Amino acid sequence: MSLLKEFKAFAMRGNVVDMAVGIIIGGAFGKIVASLVNDVIMPPIGMLLGNMDFSQLAIVLKKESVDAAGNAVPAVTIGYGMFINTVINFLIVAIAIFMMIKAMNSLKKKEEAAPAAPPAPSAEEKLLTEIRDILKTQ
Repeated sequence: MSLLKEFKAFAMRGNVVDMAVGIIIGGAFGKIVASLVNDVIMPPIGMLLGNMDFSQLAIVLKKESVDAAGNAVPAVTIGYGMFINTVINFLIVAIAIFMMIKAMNSLKKKEEAAPAAPPAPSAEEKLLTEIRDILKTQ
């Protein structure tokens, strides 16, 4: 029973829950970026390069063939077009994360640069201030 309690304490800590939320949001963000690259960015680039579909770009190492038993043997290809799309996905995600971290760091610097309130005077300082004020009035 102790193992279950330890796991519950671990899973319910703030850092683990925050990490889980971050992973879920990151996965959704990755899908959004993939759609952005595949459906918005790459079609115009392909059009500018002669109606090229990057996802279909590949180097054929061995053409499709039929073996002795009459079964079709698929072609062996290197799909560099999908690799290009994946690299662009990565760059967009990396830039977005960089900008987010940069914004968080600038906010943190602003918090650190904000002057802290002066400490409250000690009892001795208050007493000395009262004595000074009394002496001024005399």
